[in-house]
Amino acid sequence: MKAAIVGGSGYTGGELLRLLLRHPDVEVVQVTSDSMAGKAVTRAHPNLRKATTLVFSPHAALGRADVTFLATPHGESMERVPGLLDSGGLVVDLSADYRLKNPDEYPRYYGRPHPYPELLSRSVYGLPELHREALRTAPIIAVPGCISTASILALAPLARAGLLAPGPVVIDAKSGSSASGRDAGPAGLHAERSGVMRAYAPAGHRHTAEIEQETGASVALTCHAVEAVRGVLATVHAFTTRPVDEKELWRTYRAAYGSEPFVRIVHEAEGWFREPEPKILQGTNFCDVGFAADSHTTRVVALAALDNLMKGAAGAAVQSFNLRAGFPETTALDFLGLHPV
Repeated sequence: MKAAIVGGSGYTGGELLRLLLRHPDVEVVQVTSDSMAGKAVTRAHPNLRKATTLVFSPHAALGRADVTFLATPHGESMERVPGLLDSGGLVVDLSADYRLKNPDEYPRYYGRPHPYPELLSRSVYGLPELHREALRTAPIIAVPGCISTASILALAPLARAGLLAPGPVVIDAKSGSSASGRDAGPAGLHAERSGVMRAYAPAGHRHTAEIEQETGASVALTCHAVEAVRGVLATVHAFTTRPVDEKELWRTYRAAYGSEPFVRIVHEAEGWFREPEPKILQGTNFCDVGFAADSHTTRVVALAALDNLMKGAAGAAVQSFNLRAGFPETTALDFLGLHPV
């Protein structure tokens, strides 16, 4: 299949290109960027030297492809998707523009109404662990946010099992600097980011809408920036309808993820990596989930770690694309990570 990447000069675009260049069933024919038009893609992504001779095209020069990956800022994909659908190609959108099913949520979380609310019903949320069969026929794949993915995968087994008590679930999420993108602004400067443990969204983070949509829970989300380049760790504090022990939690999470190729249950009695740890997931498409039963209360602490540029973005896009295209789901996603890093 011939693939194009729109907005390929950013971190997510670079990860997409890295994966697709090694995909045996994909030929990347175009990568667009207005800011770097005419320059070699390796100017933005030096790790790809000798892997490609592609040059960035301006957005206006985008041609038809079998699949178009949109790695653009929130708000830009809204206008592009209808034309791409009319051309007959598959659309994989890594922005938030087609993630939410309720159009009323867009003014609340993104500050503008959705111009094509009728297309939201044609979009499938790109989380195979929840929507695998629907993704096989999706005209639009809406790749989830990185914090959303970690939080949903940690929380969904409890929600599916009917264990959640009424009231909000509290989620504390921490993310590395690459989650802010290449153009993060002054807050992303090394002098401002180094050594930081910053609550940048104590309440009202836009990923709240995705987590609630996919789990059915009421969510109170707080997001922190920490000193790391890659990685998300979501800590979910969920109160249950009755006391739950760890044996039941093992059964619940195994039932949800025992056969999943990219979700690993990590909850061990010994060792340095007893619970999910983002550091060892860099460059991988895995999401590691863990849990603990708080015997003092009816609280379950659920944890999920992932690489925000992989399972939280580009890796999830390729995984969902593989399902839609009929390729093995794990194609081009078999990197196991490094240790130590």
